[in-house]
Amino acid sequence: MKLCKRIMLFATLALLLLLAAAMQALAAEELPEGSVYVTFEDGMPKGWECANGWTNGGVFNVNWRRKNITIEDGIMRVTIDRDAHSTNGIPYSSGEFRSRSFFGYGKYEVSMKAIKNDGVVSSFFMYTGPSDHNPWDEVDVEILGKDTTKVQFNYFTNGVGNHEYMYDLGFDASEGFHTYTFEWYPDEIVWYVDGVEAHRVTENIPTTKGKIMVNAWCGINADHWINAFDASNIP
Repeated sequence: MKLCKRIMLFATLALLLLLAAAMQALAAEELPEGSVYVTFEDGMPKGWECANGWTNGGVFNVNWRRKNITIEDGIMRVTIDRDAHSTNGIPYSSGEFRSRSFFGYGKYEVSMKAIKNDGVVSSFFMYTGPSDHNPWDEVDVEILGKDTTKVQFNYFTNGVGNHEYMYDLGFDASEGFHTYTFEWYPDEIVWYVDGVEAHRVTENIPTTKGKIMVNAWCGINADHWINAFDASNIP
């Protein structure tokens, strides 16, 4: 099934991430047959959900909480804050918006204004793995809050990654909305920024259908990658 999705994300120094699919999404009748059209005008769209009550562990220093995603006036807000209900020692919570269904080869697109903050990652990606009883296959668009003039592209095939590619945007991704796209095919993945090709890979391409996800998170034990988390913007 081909997915053609356009979402808007917005982030401020208060570590608030907004998604407003309805504001800039293609009209449903303009999308190719078989596409998925997402809107927040009527609240949480059917077939999508918020992660709740668990953590990824590892470098993720957040618990996923449904409360960290709110929708109002066609805008989805994802907030990183202190987790007052943590029972596992993880001090922060955030939100992850994800599809219930699995999608394969096709075009995936997001309009994003990223978080500018050391230790934070704003992500748009396709993922499946052991939690779905599948191999770990993933395609990523990640903006690191330590330097929002770049975007990182990456992918995993059966758990094998190390394909990180940093692309110089020529602008600050935290200062305005820009469109990030990946086209995933059996023989290649191509990433675009504002419609211009930014990166292409043709080796060991993932094959397993995955869920489409958007999240924002702060990290731990990953200072070499994203810098130490600056919590001064969290009340």
